[in-house]
Amino acid sequence: MRIDEIKQKLAQGAGLPMFETLYGTKQEVLSAQQARYETAVEKFTELYPEREDISLFSAPGRTEIGGNHTDHQHGCVLAAAVQLDVIGVVSFHEDGVIRICSEGYRPFSVDLSDVSVQEGEKGSVAIVRGVVSRFTALGAKVGGFDLYCISDVLSGSGISSSAAFETLIGTIIDTYYNNGKAGAVEIAKIGQYAENVYFGKKCGLMDQMASSVGGLVFIDFADTEAPVIEPFSFDFEQAGYCVCVTDTGGNHVNLTPDYVAVRSEMESVAAQFGKEYLRQVDETDFYRELPVLRKSCSDRALLRAVHFFGDNRRAREEAEALRAGNVELFLKLVQESGDSSEAFLQNLYSTSAPTEQAIPFGVMISKRILAGKGAVRVHGGGFAGTIQAFVPLSLTEDYVAEMERVFGKGACYVFRIRPVGGVEVK
Repeated sequence: MRIDEIKQKLAQGAGLPMFETLYGTKQEVLSAQQARYETAVEKFTELYPEREDISLFSAPGRTEIGGNHTDHQHGCVLAAAVQLDVIGVVSFHEDGVIRICSEGYRPFSVDLSDVSVQEGEKGSVAIVRGVVSRFTALGAKVGGFDLYCISDVLSGSGISSSAAFETLIGTIIDTYYNNGKAGAVEIAKIGQYAENVYFGKKCGLMDQMASSVGGLVFIDFADTEAPVIEPFSFDFEQAGYCVCVTDTGGNHVNLTPDYVAVRSEMESVAAQFGKEYLRQVDETDFYRELPVLRKSCSDRALLRAVHFFGDNRRAREEAEALRAGNVELFLKLVQESGDSSEAFLQNLYSTSAPTEQAIPFGVMISKRILAGKGAVRVHGGGFAGTIQAFVPLSLTEDYVAEMERVFGKGACYVFRIRPVGGVEVK
């Protein structure tokens, strides 16, 4: 669509027709999104004045609800896309290069004539090169485009800004150059491939899948090539609760060794049974062999395996509880998960910085405010970053005020579940 046409639509006051699906019905929110998109389009025209036709894309962040560090062991997770997103203004061309500028970051480009792994290359450029490489390997044609991005999925916040960016790039390529043949599930796998192989982070598939598929979704990764995906809906507000995620002020920079250790330690336990992942190990056999396992595995590795078995089971039970409308059971399971992450998974702070314990501090404050109501847990990868709480509506105002009094204005987000994943915004 021509730039002037999109500008005219945005200037009409109600934004684009898809806005309510992506951001809800509150007028102040819609007005803010309209202004955000207008800013993105204006910035694009400054950066790429020769382009006349543009398209708009959006990919959401995600909130992990159940299954903390279970996905990389081929386990089960419960996750949801949220209203925070990365938006992109894009113009396609045949220059043989992808040029990208994201708000707050230096522009970069990827030459499509060489999409092999580049020694020492990190960050977004590595991700883009990896996504293009995977699409090419799958037989898709990939051409050039210019892209300007604005994101409110905070980097290092546990809402998965990297997965949102990967989903955005994958959705753009699949929509325009592949006629949508890959689809949401394959786009998620492509994003994971880029992060694993090109970025060098051995992440699981949950973040990309939740961002790409959208909505509230239970995923069983027993077969990562064909994960069982069960989307469903649940209205937390109607049940009397809201979902709050608080950024406790830490970030995920330099924490890769902590994340890698969780996965490698879990897999070291699986290896004692001749297996690659813990999902392949029988839980009864694990507990029976504990005396022998302690001779070859660290106590922390064994405790992390204990967490996996429990949280893998809880993720399914949480989904079943929500489907049955049993919010009390769901909250009980969420709190059990949070306690397990703290005691067994041990990902509430990094042992490389043992005095920096913002996540345990946030959990403590949350429990004090909630006073036995709702539930609170570490959110996402952990070690630094965010916590998640299910807060009774009657306590929401007090909860947000107290968390922001301690962690700063804007630190606490009240989420709505976004029903769609990566999309072209029309």
